[in-house]
Amino acid sequence: MTRPAFSLRVNNDLSPGQLIDMAVAAEHAGIDQLWVSNDLMMRSAPVLLGAIAMRTSTIKLGIGIMNPYSVHPSELAMTAATLQEVTGGRFLLGLGAGAGDFLSWIGIDQKLPLTKTREALRAIRALLAGAKPSQTEGAGTAWTDDAYLRLEPTPVPIYIGAMSPKMLAFAGAEADGVLALLFPPEHYTTASGLVAEGAEAAGRALSDLDMPACVWLALDEDQGQADRALALKLAYYGGAFSPYLLSRAGLAPGDFAESEAALRAGDEAAAVAAITPAMLRLGISGNPQSVVDRCDEVMALGASHLSFGPPLGPDPVAAIELLGREVLPQLRQRHAARAGTSHPT
Repeated sequence: MTRPAFSLRVNNDLSPGQLIDMAVAAEHAGIDQLWVSNDLMMRSAPVLLGAIAMRTSTIKLGIGIMNPYSVHPSELAMTAATLQEVTGGRFLLGLGAGAGDFLSWIGIDQKLPLTKTREALRAIRALLAGAKPSQTEGAGTAWTDDAYLRLEPTPVPIYIGAMSPKMLAFAGAEADGVLALLFPPEHYTTASGLVAEGAEAAGRALSDLDMPACVWLALDEDQGQADRALALKLAYYGGAFSPYLLSRAGLAPGDFAESEAALRAGDEAAAVAAITPAMLRLGISGNPQSVVDRCDEVMALGASHLSFGPPLGPDPVAAIELLGREVLPQLRQRHAARAGTSHPT
């Protein structure tokens, strides 16, 4: 039986101290991976991971994600190789086309996102293996034979951040893992099917990749406080979600207009009140038992790796501790029972 895996995703708007506290709590809670975002105009994820690496020893550390538009693939490879050294082999690179809206802030037109991401993956993988992108098929044409890392070969798992069908299929064909944000969590069935199709077309299987079910989580002993934390997150971001993903939950971007307007007016209570139960199901929120039940439903769809993203809870560190103490043990037991085996103590 494959042991289920669990990871956390946190944002790079948090201070180094906050992130270190969360990382230490995550490692103590038995979390397998911690991913830090690298959104533009916030803190540098590579620097943050370097600091976190000094305070942890077992948890794997990833950047989710970096893009080849604002950072050249040669520097992405340098960053990956260096962080693999700094972390003692615990680094994971998240790669994707990035957010077009954010890139427009700095005058970058996100042209050919699939092609650009594919070329970057192949070039970075070649560089980390001690090879030359100039001699690597599909790695782009701007490389010369002088472009190679002056370091020992340093393999790094590369995960593709993907949401569109074509990007999901590409991840299945070539990546070591795929980070697919799921709204609602049950979208895992569709997303994993697209990844599987890409994998099979390349002579691989879905089981050859690590595919976390990436969900938003709000956990607290108090169901109401947990729901409120997720509702505030949805009020801020819900209207920007993909219409396709929202439609799978019977929703549309316009359904969030009331909550967005209330939030802009500074009325958090009205914003929370405008978030319906159907909207809340875009993520997972509640007390430990309700979170266990919903997560178990996602795992029953075939997900053996759950990735929990913001807000995590009203108190993120307390939520991580609660996750490790009350949620993960039950999920491991249920996974073992479903597989017909006993869970090791």
